[in-house]
Amino acid sequence: METASYTPTAADFRFLRRDGANIDENFASQGYWKGVVRHFSRNKFAVTGVILVALIFLFAVLAPMVSSYSYQEIVSVTDSHGKELVASSLSPQIAGAGEGVFADRTFLFGTDDMGRDLWTRVWQGARVSLLIAFVAILIDMLIGTSYGLISGFFGGLVDDAMQRFIEIAGSIPTLVIISVLAIFMDKGIGLVIAALLVTEWIGMSKIARAECLKLKEREYVLASRTLGAGSAHIIFRQILPNTIGPMITQVMFSIPVAIFTEAFLSFVGVGIVLPGCSIGSLIEAGFNNITIMPYQILPPITVLALLMLGFNLIGDGFREALAPKLADM
Repeated sequence: METASYTPTAADFRFLRRDGANIDENFASQGYWKGVVRHFSRNKFAVTGVILVALIFLFAVLAPMVSSYSYQEIVSVTDSHGKELVASSLSPQIAGAGEGVFADRTFLFGTDDMGRDLWTRVWQGARVSLLIAFVAILIDMLIGTSYGLISGFFGGLVDDAMQRFIEIAGSIPTLVIISVLAIFMDKGIGLVIAALLVTEWIGMSKIARAECLKLKEREYVLASRTLGAGSAHIIFRQILPNTIGPMITQVMFSIPVAIFTEAFLSFVGVGIVLPGCSIGSLIEAGFNNITIMPYQILPPITVLALLMLGFNLIGDGFREALAPKLADM
């Protein structure tokens, strides 16, 4: 007996309505970086750090541009007798509230010994310090990440030789390296960046190597090898993208270290030279007058402390967002 064939029609099917369905919105499918941003934005301390750094960055960019005085300008006036008077070591004041021939001038942070406006110099110094830190850390990240990935990927004698070099380089005191660089280089931004490049890449390379040792035996790496991919392709196209998270966290913690190192170098006299300024050089200048004019050291120290605090809060926020705990999800 033959069975009659049946052809389904559209009337035989209907769509199931999703109205009333219980959908777990908290654990709905989402991308990795979307989850990182969500966890980071929920961290109040991390958001506070972003606000602090953003405000300082905004002031560092805009304040010197809109200020009434240049960061290297010596403010002076000529009295009725033709004598030039310099606004040296003036306390913070607002126009109309001061005394003397400079009563009509505004100096929110006062002036230094040479009569230069500290408001402009502090934010110009913050700009220089941030520039040095970001340039140095960017280059350190490129050098350290490449070095660590190559060392961890090839292993064996290559890894042993590269790690022995790191141990030797890391055992040399930083002050010795800085002293040697100061012999062959002039004081200034170049010397500070060179000192940061020589000393700060080692930590980056260790983290990159540890991540490479963990990732190079993963299935997708073995599949790439099977398909004939070269070492450079596997290192920089397969492994590197999966180390971005830990490297971002390391960068956030390295930036305040670089800023503090720049401040220290300028404080001991091998950093930025006059009439230039940085956070460290301003702290050094204020330290010389701390007993009689403490207002000169308070602004740069406050900016440095807020920068250090802000970047550390951001680093903690990224570390928790990139590896969230079950209780935070």
